[in-house]
Amino acid sequence: MGDMQKILSPFFESSGLKRGLPAAAYTGQEFWEAECQTVFHRNWICIGFAHELKESGDAVPVTIANKPLLIVRNTKGEIKAFHNICRHRCLTLVDEPKNVGKLIRCPYHAWAYDLDGQLRAAPHFGGPNQHNHEDFDKKANSLIPIRTHVWNDWIFVNIDGEAEPFEDYSATLLARLEGMEWDMVDCVATLEFGEVACNWKFIMENFIEPYHVQFVHATTTDQPLEDHYTIIDGNCMGSAVDLEEEIGTSGSLGVSSRYLALYPNFILGRYFPDQMGVYLNIPTGPSTMLQKRAIYTTAGQKLDGHDVEGLKKLWWDVHKEDHEMTERLQLGRASEIADAGGVLSPAWEDSVRAFQDLVANDVASSSK
Repeated sequence: MGDMQKILSPFFESSGLKRGLPAAAYTGQEFWEAECQTVFHRNWICIGFAHELKESGDAVPVTIANKPLLIVRNTKGEIKAFHNICRHRCLTLVDEPKNVGKLIRCPYHAWAYDLDGQLRAAPHFGGPNQHNHEDFDKKANSLIPIRTHVWNDWIFVNIDGEAEPFEDYSATLLARLEGMEWDMVDCVATLEFGEVACNWKFIMENFIEPYHVQFVHATTTDQPLEDHYTIIDGNCMGSAVDLEEEIGTSGSLGVSSRYLALYPNFILGRYFPDQMGVYLNIPTGPSTMLQKRAIYTTAGQKLDGHDVEGLKKLWWDVHKEDHEMTERLQLGRASEIADAGGVLSPAWEDSVRAFQDLVANDVASSSK
């Protein structure tokens, strides 16, 4: 990873108007691998929605930083995460969302683990009908847990286990959501976008800058640029808009809003007075990612089926507008013109630069 300092030196040394990350940060395999070892390894990463694990035994596999992980709801109703690896021959245990019942069973040799990860069975391990061995310690061969925190409907993990407590890590974001009645938040729909053909950072950067809104979303939003401002507050960055006249969310988004990101991959949009959206962004490689969005009502708002369908269409259209831009950003990074990164607006993209600084500092540490 010694080349990371060289790749990032123009970014760190830029003065005056700031430049963005170099093209290699969005296309290079080496940069991606450095992110896996740093950005996704040492920070709190959002990997799932709790509402997708309703029952005991519900299990969802997810790959983060090239590592296969498994989220499970246990018999106590707790959500836990493990490395999705059988301790016998290291097969991935669960390959699709399912209910595993009371045991997570390896399909290769039928080793079985309970929902807390404890090894319960290793059939015939010591010979025919010999399910144990004097040198074999079941406790030492249980699933490897991953540090997990569930905040409302959102599941976070810290793979290296060394991050500060989640409440401290997310404090600046939580402060900007003060007054939210979390027990009145209800998920009413989920949009599955599948694979987006761009680097994960483009999605994050697009969300936290307001510069593009009146151009890209001219037909789906009514939030003039002059009413926006950016937010930079530690691990939290983004933008906001305060409108004197609001037209609601029927067909077009025209309400006061907060667009907040928690580094590195968590995105929450708050739309006053009573709606919220949270994005699940799963990086899968230098030029691909997976995305879905959960739509929530807040403050006890009730929507009928027609209203929910209207919201789903609005947000589907908004996202597709963004995806076209982020995928074209990815295509543009193939040109040598992009090698030095683009120039950032000091008025509207300082939040982007703040996000990129966090990425660059994490990745540069891989060279040390």
